[in-house]
Amino acid sequence: MKNQGRLTLLGFIIALFLSANLEAGDAYPLPEFTQTAPQEWLNSPPLSKKDLLGKVVLVDIWTFDCWNCYRSFPWLHGVEVRYKPKGFQIIGIHSPEFEHEKIHANIKAKIKQFKITNPVMVDNDMRYWKSLNNRYWPTYYLVDKRGQVRATFVGETHADSAQAKNIEGVIETLLAEK
Repeated sequence: MKNQGRLTLLGFIIALFLSANLEAGDAYPLPEFTQTAPQEWLNSPPLSKKDLLGKVVLVDIWTFDCWNCYRSFPWLHGVEVRYKPKGFQIIGIHSPEFEHEKIHANIKAKIKQFKITNPVMVDNDMRYWKSLNNRYWPTYYLVDKRGQVRATFVGETHADSAQAKNIEGVIETLLAEK
């Protein structure tokens, strides 16, 4: 039990270390989406950064065989329902780890299974992953209304967890900004 407390504290410290500061000086522009072909976007026509200006956006980097990713979907669904009416949007980026995760039919089946309704860009060439210098599944990038990445969070997230509360606090802060 004592070690479990240390691991929880270590996880919290790592999450804080990996989370970007909300200071404007630390912000950077969200890279433009790398896929423009309609077949590379699921649940949506192709989107651009410009389409998202004026909204707070959570960019979710995931792949369907990542259990940390799909165990986070219930929390993400709740966040989407709660904040969407206030100008919030989730954009999924499916960046595969394995070859079978590149097959569109497999991705579509998993989107249906996990009841994902937000737009999903298929990043089979990993160009978007690389443009973000991403390293982990799942990673959440919070983008302000001007298209600036203001915070980054890594790892499986559950409703009412410390990480979920931290992310939702940032979302609320960004939604309150003019």
